[in-house]
Amino acid sequence: MPEVADYVLSRLSEWGIHRIYGYPGDGINGFLGAFDRANGDPEIIQPRHEEMGAFMATAHAKFTGGVGCCIATSGGGAIHLLNGLYDAKLDHQSVLAIVGQQKRISVGAAFQQEIRPELLFTDVSDYVGYVMHPAQARSVIDRALKVAISQRGVATIIIPVDVQMEDAEPSPPFEHGAVYTSIGVTKPRIIPPETELRKAAEILNSGQKVAMLVGQGAVEAADEVVQAAELLGAGVAKTLLGRETLPDDLPFVTGPIGLLGSTASEKMMTDCDTLFMIGTSFPYSEWLPKEGQARGVEIDIDGRYIGIRYPMEANLVGDAKETLKALIPLLERKQDRSWRETVEKQVEEWWRILDDRAHDRADPVNPELVAYEFSPRIPDRAILTADSGSGTNWWAQYLKLRTGMQASLSGNLATMGAATPYAISAKLDQPDRPVIAFVGDGAFQMNGMAELITVKRYRDRLTAQNPTLVFCVFNNQDLNQVTWEQRAEAGDPKYPGTQYIPDVRYSQFAEILGLKGVFCDDPKRVGSAWDEALAADRPCVLEFKTDQEVPPIPPRIQKDLGMKSAKAMLKGDPEEAGVIVEGAKQELHKFAEKVREVLPGKKD
Repeated sequence: MPEVADYVLSRLSEWGIHRIYGYPGDGINGFLGAFDRANGDPEIIQPRHEEMGAFMATAHAKFTGGVGCCIATSGGGAIHLLNGLYDAKLDHQSVLAIVGQQKRISVGAAFQQEIRPELLFTDVSDYVGYVMHPAQARSVIDRALKVAISQRGVATIIIPVDVQMEDAEPSPPFEHGAVYTSIGVTKPRIIPPETELRKAAEILNSGQKVAMLVGQGAVEAADEVVQAAELLGAGVAKTLLGRETLPDDLPFVTGPIGLLGSTASEKMMTDCDTLFMIGTSFPYSEWLPKEGQARGVEIDIDGRYIGIRYPMEANLVGDAKETLKALIPLLERKQDRSWRETVEKQVEEWWRILDDRAHDRADPVNPELVAYEFSPRIPDRAILTADSGSGTNWWAQYLKLRTGMQASLSGNLATMGAATPYAISAKLDQPDRPVIAFVGDGAFQMNGMAELITVKRYRDRLTAQNPTLVFCVFNNQDLNQVTWEQRAEAGDPKYPGTQYIPDVRYSQFAEILGLKGVFCDDPKRVGSAWDEALAADRPCVLEFKTDQEVPPIPPRIQKDLGMKSAKAMLKGDPEEAGVIVEGAKQELHKFAEKVREVLPGKKD
């Protein structure tokens, strides 16, 4: 007779979940035996930490469009899941978490490892189900998955360990109170009413300088976004989560926006008279047009998030692809293409600025040069992940994505530690594709190094079809993004007591595990180091010794942040001399940009 745990795994497999990320513990003892009996469907992948398992489940949802699944024991194991699950919640990804609990007889007795998971997981989850009887398992599983898929969020199932090992009851008794559920849910076709579509068309047709901003909600509507942009003569900026929506080789794609954005996106937003947002809830209003400057149109599938970032005149609640299909026939092709031409010139200028910045001298390696040299070397169909830190700036600004590539990171949570488990999950899901992660040394010390052991364990599976799995580590011995935020936002000098981190030879650690390690501290060898890593016959840690004094420069220096940075230097920043030199270089780049505007054709 199968046990409840066996039935749960079987039901999940019927739902299309064939891989679960988890770490063992006695609170899920019933599931450990059930995984053995399941013969690999679903299989369990063992990370080094439950948080990493939750990140891997989130990455599975992001890169495949399916439901990610993770499992953890009671108590501390369950608590460890939370950060990764919040990543899924804030980025609107469908993830199912299965959590163990102490035996029913001990619940409420202050027993060892007893927490109240139904309360703990309430905020992160759109649904929390508690299986207190074997006959509940079917309805709780089905309900949880229907909610996770429909709400694009997290659902959590709590199962006490004694329930896991009871005889399964796939069909509840036919009596009052029993419910009978089924597998399956479909996504509806959602489009706004005709009146709102016509209102949106009138606004967009009237605009002379249309700026588009797309996010992850527009990823499946790439063709329609391009068609709309062509009709409107618009430029298109992309949020970090929307990086893969359009390739960066399109001349009207201005690239990233915000603190990690491009000068082309910043100028477009500063000068536009119409803002068209599609599938994004980009939160930083200071990088959007000023209120009253532009008329607004927005498409979002969730009415809770529409019109909450900029005042919108037309609120199109619907699926991006279907809504654009309905809207495009109402749009008129703009005969005056001067705005589009201006945007394209600004995009060209942006790529020149990056070229200049990447070739500034640094001690020893300019981190921007690392990204600059990688961009033309990105393999076809690559999946790219990034962590949260200064390296994310270079990942956002320099990498020219081409059609067929995917890219993601912890967007709205912006938590450290996601790039490495994201990369592992992506490679497990699509082992025929090359996967490259950008990781800061802080995040790599936090959890990335441990997850290299996971890479060692599953190495054969990760590399059988395509060996390219590269972890590019920026080693600058500084929690660099926070250091710069400390200067610019708090007006305080760098404090080594919090910001310094020990120097570790990450490439050598990789070699200890039987992986490939490549180390580079010579700017002349950056390109060849990339070539060596990308040609490796096994997973590789590519370590660059980079200059911590190269600042992550936003496309516009806000006056208050500039004043605070200057104040931090006056207080005696330990890197004062280097920061001042780097700041002078950035001013020279801005001067060169102005020269090019006045005297086209002049390089410097």
